[in-house]
Amino acid sequence: MIKEAIQEKVRLFLIENIFNSKDAGDLKDETALISSRLMDSIVALKLVSFIEENFAIEIEANEIDQDHLDTLSKIVNFIIEKQKQ
Repeated sequence: MIKEAIQEKVRLFLIENIFNSKDAGDLKDETALISSRLMDSIVALKLVSFIEENFAIEIEANEIDQDHLDTLSKIVNFIIEKQKQ
């Protein structure tokens, strides 16, 4: 799957689960999600489940952190790297 398609799929998930489909324009590629507390632990777990199901990858517990999931850009790059493994 190409990067743009991954990004759009993840963006839609985040808009539906964090922004509740409103103020979607506030979600930029570098919008902090975890560090700004926009995304709580429940949504983070939903995101992990969404990623595993939609992109056929397995995420380890130690990978559920700001380094991998704090921004849309980081999430997309993380997915791409995991798919290469």
